[in-house]
Amino acid sequence: MNLKNILKYVISLAIAGGLLWFTFKQSHLDVADLGRKLSAADFRWILVSAVMTLVAHWSRAERWRILLEPVVPQRPTSLDATVSVLTGYLANMALPRAGEVARCGTLYRLSGVPVNVSFGTVVAERLFDVLMLLLLLGATFILEFDRLSQFFMEFLGGKLPKGSSGSSLLMLSGATLLGLALLGWFLFNRYREALGRHPLYQKVSGFLTGLLEGLLSVRRIRRPGAFVFHTILIWTMYYFMSYTLFFAMPATADLGPLAGLTILVVGSLGMAAPTPGGIGSFHLLVGQVALLYGLTSQDGQVLATFIHGVSTLMVIILGILSLLVVLLRRNKTTDLADVLDDPKAIKL
Repeated sequence: MNLKNILKYVISLAIAGGLLWFTFKQSHLDVADLGRKLSAADFRWILVSAVMTLVAHWSRAERWRILLEPVVPQRPTSLDATVSVLTGYLANMALPRAGEVARCGTLYRLSGVPVNVSFGTVVAERLFDVLMLLLLLGATFILEFDRLSQFFMEFLGGKLPKGSSGSSLLMLSGATLLGLALLGWFLFNRYREALGRHPLYQKVSGFLTGLLEGLLSVRRIRRPGAFVFHTILIWTMYYFMSYTLFFAMPATADLGPLAGLTILVVGSLGMAAPTPGGIGSFHLLVGQVALLYGLTSQDGQVLATFIHGVSTLMVIILGILSLLVVLLRRNKTTDLADVLDDPKAIKL
């Protein structure tokens, strides 16, 4: 890791630690209380959640293979795709947003798929996940409007400037971005020929071409029915991964299906925060939204910690196993720098 990545990691780790400290302090939950409440859990439900987790990761790999079909001569095997997905999840535990690059680098190591092409399909896949999350958020708002409106008003209320000052700031920001975009477009068109002869431009242009090819793979999906099926299956398994854990503890065993849907949506927002593995942000959001369903502050925080802990444990175990598979297959490390230095890794 270079200095920039180390700095990013330290900052994200500091944010995670600060959020985690704040949530535990706010709920008046100490390590002894947490251990006592978790020791009363029925850990057999972890096995049920683990099965759901495996299905979700396999399904995500299968959906990725469907996206890769139109853009690669021979799509990777199900094992290679699954191992790559799990390696990416493990990388995200170390450094936020590093998982996508590690995932594509691993797939190149195992199957020879150019990194920029596979990265384009990952971006396209993320767009569908965002769409699904928005749909679930909308459905949750309709079904649990009173609870969620109260929750988001408390979290987002008062954060933005109000009145004319807020509108002026928004208009100024928009005008600035538009001006910069127009200036960039003018300079690009004026010096396009000179840029076209520069080796760096040619390399970047080739990378973006491969990236665009991956993005446009959505338009050429050969099995749209299977793609939709796996998208629904992934999110269904995500739901049951956390919902089944409700039954592991007496305090949460009576929470209904709508509570599971709300925690899925809010927890997904927490996992998207720039902290390693959603640490802190997940605990804060899920712990607070659990209060809307009658849980105490302590029980809500225990639930958040339990769900996140099980998910993190699965990522670590499966990620390490995936790394071992990569090492055994290639007999060398999957150093990303080696991948990017390999001219075959980038499709020009």
